[in-house]
Amino acid sequence: MRRHERAARIQAILDAHIGDPPIPLEHRDPFTLLVAVVLSAQCTDERVNQVTPALFAEAPTPHHLRQLTVPRIRHHIRSCGLAPQKAKALRALAERLVVEHGGAVPRDLDALEALPGVGHKTAGVVLAQAFGVPAFPVDTHIHRLAWRWGLSSGRSVAQTERDLVRTFPRERWSTLHLQFIWFGRRFCPARRHDPEVCPICTWAMSRTRRAIERRRRSLPPARPR
Repeated sequence: MRRHERAARIQAILDAHIGDPPIPLEHRDPFTLLVAVVLSAQCTDERVNQVTPALFAEAPTPHHLRQLTVPRIRHHIRSCGLAPQKAKALRALAERLVVEHGGAVPRDLDALEALPGVGHKTAGVVLAQAFGVPAFPVDTHIHRLAWRWGLSSGRSVAQTERDLVRTFPRERWSTLHLQFIWFGRRFCPARRHDPEVCPICTWAMSRTRRAIERRRRSLPPARPR
């Protein structure tokens, strides 16, 4: 099956099973979405949604967040992974937004990526979900699904993003980004994955990739150095 035929079938299945999914991170505006996405690195969306209400109550804008100390920010986000680093990044991010952008979140990829704590994926999520700019941000979960479904070689997250934007219609990128996330959680998880019960893997995942995944699961965990 050619890649675009495969993609069309996958897109139809995602539409049937997921439809138009919500953004999993609770937010009120581009700024609170940006903060939530920064916090979501190496942290579950559920955990982020637990810590952000108190943080946003005290710091609903970049101007307010700029006034908080790093220890105060860390107090709010202490249960998130990498909390000390994220607290410093959020304080610096708020400073840059106020000083360089008048307290507004920029609608430009390069400007977003220049902010402290903001990488390419975070910038893409904000552009797509806050401003409606077509983007297909790829995290490790979407990277895994694209490899399983034969949409990308799996060499790198950057390569997977390039493959996906070449394969799917531009007007669908932002919705597909969310559909991949929700579908993966419901039908195609990282652990205890059974290709025979996944509506996509059952036909799209090759025997070779199934064998590779079985071997990966059977390997002992790496010893810490």
